[in-house]
Amino acid sequence: MIHLKGKIPVSIHFFFWLTAGIIGFLNSGSLIGTLVWVFVILVSVLVHEMGHATTALFFGLKPRIELVALGGLTYHQGDKLPFWKQFFIVLNGPLFGFMLFLLAWVLLKIPVLSFGFWGSVLTLFFWVNLIWTILNLVPVMPLDGGQLLRIILESFLGAKGFRYSLITGMVVAGGMSLFFFLYQHFLIGALFFLFAFQSFDMFRRMRLLSNQDRDQHFKEALAEAEKELQAGDKEKALQSFEEIRTECKEGMIHMMATQYLAFLKYDLGQTKASYELLHPFRSELSPEALCLLHRAAFDQEDYLLVEEIGGACFQTVPSKEVALRNAYACAALAKAQPAVGWLETAFQEGLENVADVVKTQLFDPIRESSYFQQFLKHHSEPEG
Repeated sequence: MIHLKGKIPVSIHFFFWLTAGIIGFLNSGSLIGTLVWVFVILVSVLVHEMGHATTALFFGLKPRIELVALGGLTYHQGDKLPFWKQFFIVLNGPLFGFMLFLLAWVLLKIPVLSFGFWGSVLTLFFWVNLIWTILNLVPVMPLDGGQLLRIILESFLGAKGFRYSLITGMVVAGGMSLFFFLYQHFLIGALFFLFAFQSFDMFRRMRLLSNQDRDQHFKEALAEAEKELQAGDKEKALQSFEEIRTECKEGMIHMMATQYLAFLKYDLGQTKASYELLHPFRSELSPEALCLLHRAAFDQEDYLLVEEIGGACFQTVPSKEVALRNAYACAALAKAQPAVGWLETAFQEGLENVADVVKTQLFDPIRESSYFQQFLKHHSEPEG
């Protein structure tokens, strides 16, 4: 990796050179042509990112640039800016790229520069920056057009605006992916398909986002409570998470505080309280919290829920304990085939006392079924 120091530090990753080289070779088929393409891509991406970075620097932030496989990224540290300043930071990236396109267009008007080697280089600058500026303004995340749409919608609609921008991005990216695939531009089509999937995944994870999640007070309170928990002060952490959950009544911070509370209460033996905290969020929980709900639901004899989330929990924690809880729940619901299937899974995961387990009263509803009898016969036969 190459690091360039200064007011705006620049890091260039190995995969940037590799990707630029591949693009250059595919478009030129020669060593000189590849080097020209790499040079044009390097300058074009760097100018684009400088548009973001210099504007951020002007607004008092500390920017840095990274050139990575699929382009460039500009990060900036500092106080949260109003929406109009965020808008100009994002906008000036494509604007700088468009200015590079205009510069190439003007220089091509000079006869001595419009032919030969330099004419080819300037023509490449012309088309690369024109096409990239247009594509980059498409309202799809993470492109600048998607960021501009997000900023505009958020300024009017708050957290809902962010979700609306993701929905718009999904539709537009999906449509453009289909368009480019139909015209056999598979690389661009695959790229927009990736953008559509990323927007969908982000929308799925951000469904609970609310305006309260942007409140700095709640962010700081959650961070402080997490520090208390990491320091081992569980009693104080429990009180802090309770207060956060009471004050912040919706959104992701509310859900995170709820999950922390559920773990703490379960550790204290308050199984029912843990179950009641997590149950309303069962479709939004982290994998770890879902597995906690799986245990708490079993303790509360909510066997329907245990069966419902059992597969997902086993994917997260493939253990004999999870499989056995699923087997118990399915048996209690008189579902012999899945119960026996989970019993076999528990056995494969290392369950040893099978004879004692199958005597459990929870297996009574399926004890006479052919699936269960066959399982008993198979595991009662002497090995060898």
